[in-house]
Parts: sequence; C-alpha cells; structure tokens
Amino acid sequence: MLTGHAAHRYLDKHFNRNAAKLLPGEYQATDDGLLLVTVLGSCVSACLRDRATGIAGMNHFMLPDQGSSSSDRLMPARFGTHAMELLINDMLKLGASRRSLEAKVFGGGNVLDGMTKANIGQRNAGFVRAFLAQENIPIVAEDLGADIARKVYFFTDSGKVLIKKIRPQHTLVQEEESYRRRIDRDSESKAGGDVDLFI
Repeated sequence: MLTGHAAHRYLDKHFNRNAAKLLPGEYQATDDGLLLVTVLGSCVSACLRDRATGIAGMNHFMLPDQGSSSSDRLMPARFGTHAMELLINDMLKLGASRRSLEAKVFGGGNVLDGMTKANIGQRNAGFVRAFLAQENIPIVAEDLGADIARKVYFFTDSGKVLIKKIRPQHTLVQEEESYRRRIDRDSESKAGGDVDLFI
C-alpha cells in the first residue's frame, strides 16, 4: 500500500525494482518495499523506517519552514516542518509506530549560485537534525552539506540507502532555481508579495 504524493512511478531497470522518483515538495510512505529515489542539491531528504514493521518513507523538502503565506497550504511538503509531519503521519496510518522509527538524512549541499549567504542547505540540515531530536527519532546515518549533489536510492524493505555523489549538474541547479522561483511567485501572487522565503 502507498500513501503520499510522489507522482512519478517507474521500473528501475538497474535494480529491477518498482520505484518512485520524488521531486521537491513530494513525500512517499510505503509498506511494500518500493524503491524511493531522489536527487538533492540544497534540498534535504529524510528516509524514515519503522524497525519493527518495515514501513518506510522519504520526503524531499527545499526550505526548513514556511513563510506567512496562505498559499503554503497548496504544497505544504515543500517545507521541512510539514514534510516531516506529513511523512510521519502517513507512515503511522500504514501501521508504523513512532517509537520504532529511525532516520537516515541526506542533502543540504551548497549548489546554488547566490545561496551561500542564505545558507539554505545548512539551514535544511540543521532543521532536520533538530526536528528528529525533538521527536526522539534517532539518526542512524547521515550525509549532509558539502558542495556536492547527491542521488539517493532508499530500499525501503531493508532500510539500505545508496548515495551517488555527483557534481551539481546544470539541470539540477536549474530545477532547484526554478522551484525556488515558483515558490516566490506563488507567495507573491497569493500573499501580496510580502513574503521573503530566504531570510
């Protein structure tokens, strides 16, 4: 059974597994061993798994917290605060126990020109560590920061994660910058332009 919002499903021919690719602002919970895949620059993904039941999930968020815009409700999983809550709640609906959850966290690279001052990757990494500590969910593995991008393969049946470190490709940088502009545009059009998400 699947819950969540990862729209792109495919057969991963390399691993011969049914897979879902997560884009920024998406999350996915599963209890059927689905391979979850994403590519991260400054974004962060938390891979959560219930040690007892094997129920697992992944999210992909770009910013640690939301602005004051009412439009945030249209795509709440783009913010870490909501992405974590939505993923955990969907895992609980599938039968996971909060007490048995453990996390592996990845991303937070410095790959966007002009984003060094804002430290988006560093803020995302700090957020996910603090959130998980507050929720008493142990981090059993992490690969955060640095000037690199990452492709993450989360094998939800075993909890194994493979990380492929990649140079920030032009397409990845374009995707993150496009996503950032879309967030800015949505906020400005629906909140009178008074929200700056990158302070």
